[in-house]
Amino acid sequence: MNSIKIEIPKGWQVESFDKKSGEVKFKEIPKSITERIKSWDDVLKVNNLTVDSFNESCEGLESDEIAYRQIKLIAKTLNEGWQPDWSNNDEYKYYAWFEMAGSSGFRFAVFDLWYAHSDCGSRLCFKSSKLAKYAGETFTDIYKKFMLI
Repeated sequence: MNSIKIEIPKGWQVESFDKKSGEVKFKEIPKSITERIKSWDDVLKVNNLTVDSFNESCEGLESDEIAYRQIKLIAKTLNEGWQPDWSNNDEYKYYAWFEMAGSSGFRFAVFDLWYAHSDCGSRLCFKSSKLAKYAGETFTDIYKKFMLI
């Protein structure tokens, strides 16, 4: 026999092959951050936090202060370690933009970007328009708690 066909499971790739033993090891293909983060619980899980531990850390805070902490953690998680370089005018920074008026009330509208001036705190900005849009659409309820009285 000259060959054997092994079907690689979907979402996995060959990590290594041992020629002596014939052992094939697989590893999961890394998923994008937007595939891994679909909810607030996912944000907590990625950061090795529990709902209880997060709630304990927010004891005594107003709901908008809790929401601010949530949004900061969401941005940090979706950015995967990226931090804005404010000395680099060529680096775009993005944030979620919401419509506050109108018959539909609070809703995600679009993302925006800025250069050296700032329209929001650096802890709330994203490295791409895709992530800003994703955060705005996925976590609208948390943004609403932060922005509205």
